[in-house]
Amino acid sequence: MMVLIWGANYSVIKRAFDEIPPQAFNAIRMVIASAVFLVAIRIARRRARRASGPLSRVFHSPHPLTTADRWRLLWLGLIGQFVYQICFVGGVAGTSVSNSALIIGATPVVVAVVSAIVGREHIGKLHWLGAAISALGIYLVVGHGTDFGGAHWRGDVLVMISVACWAVYSIGAAPLMKRHSPLFVTGRTFMIGCVPYVIFAGPALMRVDWWHVNPWAWVAVVVSALLALCVAYLIWYMAIQAIGVARTSLYSNLVPIVAMTVAWAWLGEPMTPLKATGATAVVTGLFLTRLGRKAGAMPPEE
Repeated sequence: MMVLIWGANYSVIKRAFDEIPPQAFNAIRMVIASAVFLVAIRIARRRARRASGPLSRVFHSPHPLTTADRWRLLWLGLIGQFVYQICFVGGVAGTSVSNSALIIGATPVVVAVVSAIVGREHIGKLHWLGAAISALGIYLVVGHGTDFGGAHWRGDVLVMISVACWAVYSIGAAPLMKRHSPLFVTGRTFMIGCVPYVIFAGPALMRVDWWHVNPWAWVAVVVSALLALCVAYLIWYMAIQAIGVARTSLYSNLVPIVAMTVAWAWLGEPMTPLKATGATAVVTGLFLTRLGRKAGAMPPEE
């Protein structure tokens, strides 16, 4: 579901950017997402006594916040929301879709390398092989003929920084998942990152003639906020809690595949045999990483 939402979101925001500048668009949807998370966290607290079963870990944090937890939430919000969102939106707006998608496709490799270096997860040979095959598939889908540098180099660099921020955000939140719910961690980091982001995007917000924005753009803002930020982010952290950072990050390789398919069906972008081959390689890589997992490392429900 996360892959489907994030993949379709590319086409949604691409259309919306014609009406609303990227940073202003993102500021509005971050405010909406933060408000939704705040309400959801309060509702979860009120119903905490009646919560039971596996899903209670998704919505309710039974442990009090420690000083270490607060500091971790603060820097995760600043790096994983404030800096990441600035670099991601600015990078996508400043470079081509192919360049940005190819760079973002390197996220699983970055996450796996950092996880292995800091000793958070043991990465097996099949996992590395699967990551390499998926990366090749991403290249075939969006990278063949891509021209890095030139007029796009600033956007390329911003997207690279966003990948690093996302890796830090995902790995740094893993310890919090042992004590707190995905809803709580995601919501708190969003609220922390939203405040400086809105200040940063203030000039862009002031320049928009909001009375003449197409209603379709407003729908895109709300839908993107609720699905791409609230629902998909929550699923991302639920997955980290259940199956680990390295395996969760591999599913982000599927996002460009879905984005390509939606763009072909909705925006009329071409679908080529080379792209179909790349999509097959991505799925094969994900399959290999699953085979490489030891049975004892799998959650009981699997």
